[in-house]
Amino acid sequence: MWRIAIKMLMGDRSKYFTLVSSLVVVSFLFLQQGSIFCGLILRTARPVEVVGAPIWVSDPQLRSVDESKPLLDTDLQRIRSVPGVKWAVPLLLQLVSAHLPDGNYQTVRLYGLDNDTFFGRPRMISGNGQLLTQDQAVIIGRAESEKLNNPKPGQVFEMNDNQARVVGIADVPRDFFSYPFVYASYDRALQYAPQQRKQLNYVLAAPADGLPVSEVTRRIRQTTGLAAYSEQEFRWLTMDYYMKNTGIPASIGISLAMVFLVGMSIVGQTFYQFALQNERYFGALKAMGTSSMTLTKMILLQALLVGLVGYGAGAGLGGIFGLIAGGQDSKIAFATPWPMVAISFVAVIAICLLSALISIRKVVKLEPAVVFRG
Repeated sequence: MWRIAIKMLMGDRSKYFTLVSSLVVVSFLFLQQGSIFCGLILRTARPVEVVGAPIWVSDPQLRSVDESKPLLDTDLQRIRSVPGVKWAVPLLLQLVSAHLPDGNYQTVRLYGLDNDTFFGRPRMISGNGQLLTQDQAVIIGRAESEKLNNPKPGQVFEMNDNQARVVGIADVPRDFFSYPFVYASYDRALQYAPQQRKQLNYVLAAPADGLPVSEVTRRIRQTTGLAAYSEQEFRWLTMDYYMKNTGIPASIGISLAMVFLVGMSIVGQTFYQFALQNERYFGALKAMGTSSMTLTKMILLQALLVGLVGYGAGAGLGGIFGLIAGGQDSKIAFATPWPMVAISFVAVIAICLLSALISIRKVVKLEPAVVFRG
């Protein structure tokens, strides 16, 4: 029976290719739209990832890494005194305006790194990161550096009326807002940032050897009353904020819903026409004693087969699109985690099975006498 079902499916080449091509498009759009959503949301946490600190300590009311709720300078010493904290360093992270040599202004994401360790400094592409100790020295992230006129080591620009001299270019990927990244020593960054009563944004810390991060973050929260997160927790705090407070999930969700409905409409209609065209064959099988359950299984097999072929081809196209258009340096945010692949697969198979119900209903109600009609 399975062989008959496959022959019936592929016997009509035009409808078979219509079904498969429809599912290829649906699968591709599902994966492409879902991957763009994942890519956008993951980029919101990029300012956290590029630092690589095991523990982030911030104001308890902070909702994302892009908010600025400064701490007291004394909080750094309080955190260092918490049992289980191996080390703790300050981090200034603010958006500031850069005045370029051509007279334009550009908002940049300024990192003020610890004066002694420069913890959080990214991998250098050109120049020397150790030169951050020099006066006016800054490092520029490669991504979005074109917004700063692609400065080379030795070139200068201004931030907050203070001159900044580029000493190196670092390998930094793009973030959600597409701001250029600028790194300076902590003391120098205080001069570049707008003056406030409190300047310290974050304290980065690490657990003592043998202690889990979760235990140390718990101790910091209990001892200081501040918020303490592991890197993963802080990434999710930021991503969760943008998912709840932007229109990205709704916009992409509507697109995916439209793809699902249009795909189901096309595939369902094609399956129904397929059932009508093969009505006589199904009637003949019924007349020979084939049960409705067996015919139902045959239709489900056909649906699963076109679903697997269509999804495989569509996912392949989505992967090629991601390789060509995606990447950390691309302006197109594109990321395909495995849950996205699983969700899109389930959605496409659901379209096939739901569409097959139309054919199943038609075949189950079919009278065997239809085979004897002219």
